[in-house]
Amino acid sequence: MAEADIALIGLAVMGQNLILNMNDHGFVVCAFNRTVSKVHDFLAKEAKGTKVIGAHSLEEMVSTLKKPRRIILLVKAGSAVDDFINKLVPLLETGDIIIDGGNSEYRDTTVGDEGAGHFVKMVHNGIEYGDMQLICEAYHLMKDVVGMEHDEMAKVFQEWNKTELDSFLIEITANILKFKDNDGKYLLPKIRDSAGQKGTGKWTAISALEYGVPVTLIGEAVFARCLSSLKDERVQASKLLAGPKVTQFSGNKKAFLEDIRKALYASKIISYAQGFMLLRQAAKEFGWTLNYGGIALMWRGGCIIRSVFLGKIKDAFDRNPELQNLLLDDFFKGAVENCQESWRRVISTGVQIGIPIPCFTTALSFYDGYRHELLPANLIQAQRDYFGAHTYELLSKPGIFIHTNWTGHGGNVSSSAYNV
Repeated sequence: MAEADIALIGLAVMGQNLILNMNDHGFVVCAFNRTVSKVHDFLAKEAKGTKVIGAHSLEEMVSTLKKPRRIILLVKAGSAVDDFINKLVPLLETGDIIIDGGNSEYRDTTVGDEGAGHFVKMVHNGIEYGDMQLICEAYHLMKDVVGMEHDEMAKVFQEWNKTELDSFLIEITANILKFKDNDGKYLLPKIRDSAGQKGTGKWTAISALEYGVPVTLIGEAVFARCLSSLKDERVQASKLLAGPKVTQFSGNKKAFLEDIRKALYASKIISYAQGFMLLRQAAKEFGWTLNYGGIALMWRGGCIIRSVFLGKIKDAFDRNPELQNLLLDDFFKGAVENCQESWRRVISTGVQIGIPIPCFTTALSFYDGYRHELLPANLIQAQRDYFGAHTYELLSKPGIFIHTNWTGHGGNVSSSAYNV
């Protein structure tokens, strides 16, 4: 008898959590895993006492589903996804739905509007990389500049979670900071400082380069993880490379903590502004129709970057669906202006004392670059024309490409006009 509302394939932690979440919302879920013993274990432990049912085969799983059948795949991206789809299609009918809920590369899939779903998921994960790195930089400043203990830092993050920074990641950071191991000592200092990654942050940075969008903060967050992975080299370098002579903070610690909070908030705004710039550019490239306010609302509803902050993004796009950049919205413009002095003080202090804060720094650099009417790229264009005859445009004649014979030697032949 068909009794399940939906099936989910893939019983890793994310899959188990999603099944239990759907069960809590009143849905009957059928669980399946390629290793069938995992189904038995899940039903006997995590899903015990719920309405979740299990299946021993894909055929049995499909037979439990009400029509139209709905199946979520949460398996490793790539060949595993294709393998399951190939096995499922003969068992299904027109109108049945397969949802690839994993981290597939967006070109590998048609979801909704030609891969738009996985592109949005990819950008979400990239923003997640940025949020996590920004919090780590705030933690580094608290620990090594302000000189705070773990219980103090935990209390600060708990307080921050009552402000504009209210979010899942701030909440769990407070919990992590105060967590003690079996020996009664804080666990966090024992964890090796070498960050792993699954690749979606890197994909976001690659897409940004491909489409010419300055998603600098996510890129720096990815590189920060790469640098952290050079643990053995860093240990050696720490013994050989000198930093600044001043390594102690002499200012007002309470005021500096508020500066850190504002710097974190301003940098977070930049990260999301850049992420939505990438979504908008991809939509132009592929002809997608993306509901940017709806995307923010979806992310706020339940994901790792869920936060009150996302509601403000939805409001911005509700006010102006054609908004080119979040920084041009009155709310976000005012928020960044309110944080700006604190933001600059934090970065100056970090640089002077020798604390690496790549995401705070690149966020401010982007802001300063974006608000400048004129940038020194005119010199780059002149250099390119000088050595390669790549031509340039005049401010007074946009769209007309000119080559100058800078040396007086050689001719006036120019290369074709193109952007790099």
